[in-house]
Amino acid sequence: MSVTTDTPTAAPARGMNALGDLSAHLLRVLEKNGADMSQLGVPPQPEPEDGLWEDVAVPQARARRNMWRNSIIDAAHDDYLAFRFDHLDDVQKPRMLQRWLDSLIEAKKQDARPGVLNMIIPGPIGSGKTAAAISLGNEASERGLWTLFVKHATYLTWRQPDSAPRNLKTWQVRQQFVECDLLILDELCGEMDMTATRFARKETVDLIDSRLAAGRPTAYTTNLRSRRQPGSQAMGVVDILGERLLSRLESSAHLAKVVGPDRRKPAKPLDW
Repeated sequence: MSVTTDTPTAAPARGMNALGDLSAHLLRVLEKNGADMSQLGVPPQPEPEDGLWEDVAVPQARARRNMWRNSIIDAAHDDYLAFRFDHLDDVQKPRMLQRWLDSLIEAKKQDARPGVLNMIIPGPIGSGKTAAAISLGNEASERGLWTLFVKHATYLTWRQPDSAPRNLKTWQVRQQFVECDLLILDELCGEMDMTATRFARKETVDLIDSRLAAGRPTAYTTNLRSRRQPGSQAMGVVDILGERLLSRLESSAHLAKVVGPDRRKPAKPLDW
């Protein structure tokens, strides 16, 4: 008596994938190492739609550009995302900002420390400081610098437990703002003109000092004067940060003072 059995189908070798299942990353590795992709049946890949260069920095460049946009959206300034130097008027110092950015780009290309690390943009409320600073950030982000924007008071809030967006830990908040290529710290010492807690001073000194030590450029906007003025009760930046840190900040800085009327003030006073 004979027993007839079907010949079993051979199981695929463990760990082997059909060519169509290869990841896009592996296909790029094969191509860069000289494989003839047409012989492997892989159709030509389209060019990147946004014109970014074709290397491993592309995803990183896109991610950093999105981080800049997110930092502006977090600050509720997304209406400024279209601003460029051409949108600024002369009192907002667009040519000075352009020259400084050019120097930062050149230093980045040479992996060198910028000659001037800081841009200080002081001025009265509503004079256009933040618009100028965000224009700088928009231009810097487009030119490849990892750029972030944050209000000083917001940074201090995010450095407290469970206060940062997108489930960031406090150490991650510090890390990204210390390590980015260009930080725009808006309203330096804002809401501290009469008092500043020990926590606020410590966190501010740590952020600024860490960026200075690492040679990373920072642009600051502020409504405060550098020092307390005679006859005024309002504190200056030095009263909050201390003379030593302010001296270090000023020793490698351009000053782009924005002087003008409050642009947000209604043309005709409202009658309340």
